[in-house]
Amino acid sequence: MVQQSGRGKLTPEIKAKSEELLGYAITQRELRLMPYIQHVMMNDQRLDLNRINSEEREIVSNWRKHGFLEGGAGPMVISRRFWDAINDLMWMAYVNYHGEADPVHVGGGDA
Repeated sequence: MVQQSGRGKLTPEIKAKSEELLGYAITQRELRLMPYIQHVMMNDQRLDLNRINSEEREIVSNWRKHGFLEGGAGPMVISRRFWDAINDLMWMAYVNYHGEADPVHVGGGDA
């Protein structure tokens, strides 16, 4: 039986990948904020400040300082590098959290 306890956990592998992609090791709180940032960017591209706490606002501010994001409550812009990084990190933490090899071919279509 597959255990669900590892889903969304910050592992040493995720920390190492974040260092490779972003230049520093992310925190658990940053990892948990990434799906919300992805949701924002795929929808209205505006942060709802009522949905993030002061610690998360500080994280967003830090991401702005790194050049990963611009804006927030107004139209938000995300760098392609950061977009790719958060998707890679979310893949590791939320989709492939068991650390299995990437499936080469799923569903019978062209890869």
